[in-house]
This record gives sequence, structure tokens and C-alpha cells, in this order.
Amino acid sequence: MRTLDGRYRLEQRIGLGGMSEVWRAHDEVLDREVAVKLLSPGQPEDAASVARIRAEARSAARLVHPNVASVHDFGTCGRLPGHETPYIVMELAMGETLATHLRTGPLDWRIAVRVCAEVSAALAAAHAHGIVHRDVKPANVMLTPSGAKVLDFGIATPAGAADPSPEGMVVGTPAYLAPEQLHRAPVTPAADMYALGVLLYCCLTGRLPYTVDSVTQLLGPQRRQPPQPLPEVPGLPAEVADLCRRCLAEDPSVRPSSLVAALLLAEAVDARVYVPMHQPLLPRQRQPSVSPWTARAAAEATEAAVEVPGTWSG
Repeated sequence: MRTLDGRYRLEQRIGLGGMSEVWRAHDEVLDREVAVKLLSPGQPEDAASVARIRAEARSAARLVHPNVASVHDFGTCGRLPGHETPYIVMELAMGETLATHLRTGPLDWRIAVRVCAEVSAALAAAHAHGIVHRDVKPANVMLTPSGAKVLDFGIATPAGAADPSPEGMVVGTPAYLAPEQLHRAPVTPAADMYALGVLLYCCLTGRLPYTVDSVTQLLGPQRRQPPQPLPEVPGLPAEVADLCRRCLAEDPSVRPSSLVAALLLAEAVDARVYVPMHQPLLPRQRQPSVSPWTARAAAEATEAAVEVPGTWSG
């Protein structure tokens, strides 16, 4: 057990990835439980790492939204003499990841649609600020008593920016990468919407929308095959199935915006979501296939409201 900057007492490691680890910690100043994200042991502790973690903290800190884990603080600490380890202090989201829930099979369609409505609302907030998450997947969605929380903006980037990764490297989770990401096209919100389509498909069926045996297949010619049609899900509204299909479209311009998706999904389960009040409904997004909106759903685009969900079950 150690304390960062005399304030954040690390208590238990609760997550470990290739580049970072997350600890449950206690904020000695404000007397509250928080999550602290640090570089994993063995990762280079240099100026580039500090800049990368600071950029992640700044991206997430700009988003004040109930479906985004809040960022409280950023700092550096000396793990070794002459080395500065960057860290991010975040809201401690209590619950289990969507990935954990999906290990037992698909979700009830109502829960699946509600979760994806909240994820899409979080993406709408990010996209309104010009931020593309780039790593939407079940492991980065935490299901809490107050709703879904989107985590980890570690590889987020400004919308329209060129792919910042080195030549020959694909950044992100292969199963959730949009086709254009494999060609290193400039990053746009449409990439997140493709990932949302994969997420929705997985929540409804318990599997990916394409059959692969390895990551190599995901990144190779096999990955270029179109996603399999969503199988029939008893009770699932037709507009939700159509939304899933459009999210998985090869052409980014066919995919709906995160705002459109959030409203349509929320309407399908009679829920409400927080959406950016200043993000306009563009005429090109008002397509006939989105006609199942009701007047109430459209009105909710101009107000901030959320309905607290009950206990999650998969």
C-alpha cells in the first residue's frame, strides 16, 4: 500500500491491462473512494507517457455526463528516482463490466437496448466535443446501479485527425474496428458507431456479427466479409434491428449519428437519456428508416434527462 502525492492511498488493484493498471484508492483529502489509473509496471516512464496520459485525462475531463466515468485529477509521482509516473484519478464506478455479463450469454433485448442507448448517449457527448473514443467494447462499459458508464479514453483522438499510430500498427480492438480504420482513414465519429453496432449485436446474440477464429482473420481478408444479418430476436422492435444493420454498414456515411442512435434506442424501451442540448439534428440524419421516433423522443433531444435503471441482470 502506498500513497500518491500524500493524498491518494492505493488499496487494491482492480484492473490490469497491457499498458495500464487501475487501483481502488482512498482520497485522504475529500475522504472518498476513487479509482486511480497508473502505467503498468514495465511501461516506459518518459515525457511521451506523461503527455499521453495527460491527453487522456483532458479528453475525459471535458465530458460531464452520467454515462461517462468522471475524471477528478491528474498528476505525476516518482516511482523511481528520476522517473515520473503519470496517473489519473477517476470516479470509482461500482459494478461489473458488460464483458462479464456477456460471458453467460446474450442479454434480454430490453436490457441490451437500454445499455446501448446509454453508451450511445455517452458517445454523443464525446462527439459533440469533437472526441472519438476509438475503443468502444464490452470491457470498456461498466454496468452500475445508476446506469452504464463508458470507460477508458486512452486512445481517444480528435474527430477528423489522421490516424496517430505508427505505420503498420492498428490501434483498437480488432473485432470492433470499422473497415475504414484498417485503411488508416482519418478518425471520425462513424468509427465509434460501427463499434456500437458490434456491441449491440453482441448484447442481443452473445456473439460477434462475423465468424472468425483468430485476430489475424479479423485484420485479414476474412474481416472484409459483410457482417452476418442479425438473427430474429423475439420482441425486438424492427427499428432497432435496422439501426444495428446501419451501424454495421461498410460506408461510414450510412451509419447513424450517436445522437440519432441514442434517441431511437431509448424510445424503443421507453427510457430517457442525456443528450447534448447543443448538438443539432442534421437534415441528412433524418432518414425514413428513423421514422419510428415519436414526438416525445424528438423533444427529449433538447432536454437533459435520465431515468435511473434498476438492477442489471444478464
